[in-house]
Amino acid sequence: MSGYEKDKQRMTKKTILITIAGVVTGVIAGYLYYLEIGCNSGSCAITSDPLNSSLYGGFMGGLLFNTFTKSPKK
Repeated sequence: MSGYEKDKQRMTKKTILITIAGVVTGVIAGYLYYLEIGCNSGSCAITSDPLNSSLYGGFMGGLLFNTFTKSPKK
């Protein structure tokens, strides 16, 4: 394996770890949002259920943290 292929593989692992960190952070933030703000009436699709709020937070956190990764150069 050449040095370029090793760097590309490391970048992929780093990207995955950063994205996973974002998902975990988002899940925690989504659940905290449900606890602190939430939706009292139950008519809110995302914030009325802790599972929906956590999943949405995880998705958004993964997307946000993934924007901070660099794409490998060709």
